[in-house]
Amino acid sequence: MPLHMTEAPSLPYWRALLEARWQVRLQELIELSLAYHDAAAADGDHGDRAAARRLRETLRATVAARRGLADTEDALGRLAAGRFGLCEQCGAAIPASLLALTPETRYCPASGNDWMPEYC
Repeated sequence: MPLHMTEAPSLPYWRALLEARWQVRLQELIELSLAYHDAAAADGDHGDRAAARRLRETLRATVAARRGLADTEDALGRLAAGRFGLCEQCGAAIPASLLALTPETRYCPASGNDWMPEYC
């Protein structure tokens, strides 16, 4: 999707995009969860520092994947409730170009996207 959009895509477009992202994130979470449990079972009582570090890294990645999945689920909920694309703080419309980059975003540039100064 181009970054500079002339008009906002339709709700079916956003639903399809979010559902596709949900499926990818769910698959990632499943793979990370299985990798974590395999690593934990293999580590056992060996006390290997490298294995413990890999286990912690896998756990961190698993937690981040779960957060990403939850963010996508929240965006799907906002879409179903008719609030998708509206800032949760001020109610302003979130630019479609920003939603195209991060459809899970909750805030308009003025309310909370300090990490994207080009939109302010």
